[in-house]
Amino acid sequence: MAQYQSVRTTTGVQADIDAGLRAHMNKVYGTMSVGLMVTALLAWAISGLTVTTDPAQAVLMMPNGAMLNDFGRTIYLSPLKWVIMFAPLALVFGSGIAAQKMSAAGLQLYFYVYAALMGLSLSSIFLVYTGFSIAQTFLITSIAFAGLSLYGYTTKKDISGWGSFLIMGVIGLIVASIVNIFLQSPMIMFAISALGVLIFAGLTAYDTQKIKTDYIAHAHAMDSEWLGKSAIMGALNLYLDFINLFIFLLQMFGSRD
Repeated sequence: MAQYQSVRTTTGVQADIDAGLRAHMNKVYGTMSVGLMVTALLAWAISGLTVTTDPAQAVLMMPNGAMLNDFGRTIYLSPLKWVIMFAPLALVFGSGIAAQKMSAAGLQLYFYVYAALMGLSLSSIFLVYTGFSIAQTFLITSIAFAGLSLYGYTTKKDISGWGSFLIMGVIGLIVASIVNIFLQSPMIMFAISALGVLIFAGLTAYDTQKIKTDYIAHAHAMDSEWLGKSAIMGALNLYLDFINLFIFLLQMFGSRD
């Protein structure tokens, strides 16, 4: 009888953990999806505000024929473009400190501010690539991300060892990308994009498994504040994986206007 009660208790605890994990992952994916929506809508809206159809209001003609107004010149061609470019990177590096100092609600707001800044930073893609190409790449990225994240969630293989190698790869990509801002080499850009796709494909699976294992390791404590912050940080990591997969795929295969 005691053995039966022990088995029943163990089964009940495991069922609670499984249900909690599903709810936790739903929150992660939900928060990430809202962040992607904020980024996409803001990028599209800002790109529309930077161009004009009235030649009298145009201050610069882009190679694709788009006519930039004063606002477009300010955010794309003035020194402000460097602030817009690197502000999201600064927030990513500060996210660890934010997770320690802020409440779960504050951290969620931090994430959405980051998503908005990323939308501002990415708005120029609507002036460079065709709308069809952007939509097609987004769909491909969504399918690839779903498959990779599903693999990370369901695989029995421990892929935690990928972490240090992949992070080193990300650092290398950042350095190479900054250098190529000045070199403007198409060959280097293609190599960066190809490596970026591989690295962030691996990170999608790795981060998904890490979110799962971290939850299981801490589920017994039932710390609602920790669980809330963990879900937001998990959403941020997967958001970054998705955005970077999208950008690198667009750079490799996107059709320019």
